[in-house]
Amino acid sequence: MSHNSETKEKEGILPVAASSPTRPEKDKPKSRVRPFGVLLTVYCLLRLSYGYKDLLFGQSSASGCPQVDVVIPEKNLNLWNGLNDKISTPEFQQSAIDWLGGAVRVPTESFDNMDAVGVDPRWEAFVPFHDYLLNAFPLVHANLKLTKVNTHGLYYEWKGSDASLKPLLLAAHQDVVPVDATTVDQWTHPPYSGFFDGKRIWGRGSSDDKSGLIGILSTIETLIDSKFQPARTVVLAFGFDEEAAGFQGAGNLGPFLEKVYGENGFAMIVDEGSGFIEQYGSVIATPGIAEKGFLNVLVEVTAPGGHSSIPPVHTSIGILSALLVHFEQNPYPVKITRHEPVYDTLQCVAEHGKSVPSKLRSIIKKSVHSNEALRALQKVIRQDKVLSSLVGTTQAIDLIHGGVKSNALPEQAWAIVNHRIAVVSSVDAVKAHDTALLKSLGGRFNLSYSAFGSRISEEGAPASGSLTLSDAFNGGLEPAPVTPTGANAAPYHLLSGTIKATYNAHRALRDADSVIVAPSMMSGNTDTRFYWKLSPHIFRYNHQNAGSSENPLGGIHTVNESADIDTFLEMIRFFTTLILNADESTSL
Repeated sequence: MSHNSETKEKEGILPVAASSPTRPEKDKPKSRVRPFGVLLTVYCLLRLSYGYKDLLFGQSSASGCPQVDVVIPEKNLNLWNGLNDKISTPEFQQSAIDWLGGAVRVPTESFDNMDAVGVDPRWEAFVPFHDYLLNAFPLVHANLKLTKVNTHGLYYEWKGSDASLKPLLLAAHQDVVPVDATTVDQWTHPPYSGFFDGKRIWGRGSSDDKSGLIGILSTIETLIDSKFQPARTVVLAFGFDEEAAGFQGAGNLGPFLEKVYGENGFAMIVDEGSGFIEQYGSVIATPGIAEKGFLNVLVEVTAPGGHSSIPPVHTSIGILSALLVHFEQNPYPVKITRHEPVYDTLQCVAEHGKSVPSKLRSIIKKSVHSNEALRALQKVIRQDKVLSSLVGTTQAIDLIHGGVKSNALPEQAWAIVNHRIAVVSSVDAVKAHDTALLKSLGGRFNLSYSAFGSRISEEGAPASGSLTLSDAFNGGLEPAPVTPTGANAAPYHLLSGTIKATYNAHRALRDADSVIVAPSMMSGNTDTRFYWKLSPHIFRYNHQNAGSSENPLGGIHTVNESADIDTFLEMIRFFTTLILNADESTSL
């Protein structure tokens, strides 16, 4: 631990899980190839004596963060045990390496501002990837119905025998962030090699998100091979431009699935997202139950041009610079409420973290009823960059442009301010805030001022230029609806129990408290932004072991992206357990 981390812990400042999710050496699995079917069978039979319903809703007495018990299949218990043993074998590991490595070797890059499918030839990169999937997963393609939506979107349906059960939707995306050609020589192994070094599979997409997509297909291929036939229909939705906002892929898949299954037609949806880490002496899984919204604000200044030898006091670039400095000098205030996912996450940390500093634990617990403690907690959050960004609305100046020649006064200058909107805020609130923020500066520089289609300055007032705020790109996105997690939220309880069962199965453990499940949220956005109408029960979770390697984020979006094979195998266990548990549940 660094000196800074030690200082923060002494002061009671909460270090964020994602910032340094390393697992101590003593907690790493000592052996991966280890049968444990008999051990789990004994345990499961003991638990089943209390009934399946008790497994699902048997919550602990901890009021700050109630936990469900482990959830394991009942009807398919022997199948589940057998599959867990199979996943532990060297033969299955080699299959997993081949599946994921092969997928990485097919580049599927998506770019910002691509033209529509059928117009932009770069979309054709997905054709060979579809060919790869067809060859790699023959049982999937022989037993599931495949429909291609907008040419490259993949919708698979594994028809269940009971039409009265709402389907389970598993989502992932096929595309990857482009590799910067200037960084290729910085990769330990070539970015599309799919190279396996004995521990990790290297290449773009190995972690984000081909591991999720291939993990799902590997699971279903294995289940079919084991003669499993679902009662509950399982639907797969694989978009192809998630890294470029998703409008071509999931943007078409969502409405298509709504036409087939209806609004709120799915029992639950699981897409890419977080995993679990070790923090404060406890392993904490953090399924995302919400996402922040976003708004890209175009700030545009116009002013008279002319020769630079006779300059005004302020050029359009100078004025724009002043406006942007004003933005950064006035960040959105970070305010935590009791009605957002991060607050629930902190309650779980306080309730179950074994080594939380006593002062911090006290503040979090007292904040449930004390406004003074809530304000103290707010101060703690403001001292942590990542926590602050999860709670509050953020702003980042990401693009700027102005001028065409060194001796010509710029007639126009513009910048893009990217906002990620807090779950308790809205697009309209951000527009109102930004409009009010720049009003005084518009007057100071004698600019006519319009914001988001409305004129703010007085009509007809003399001006030496103009200031305009508007939506950029595809407009804004409201924060996602928050997925229910209360006492009657059966999908959340099923997911929580599945997470616990998967974690234990991968390590041959029986302790129901071996992993704590804490509802959390995404700071970015996934393809689920297009699936809101399909189900109120949406989870962003991939069961990624973020604490299992020296490279916790797996090089996502940058050089040396890679995936730990042990983590990938555990992901397959997770999807296996989820499908079997959902298939038997009568509460979804």
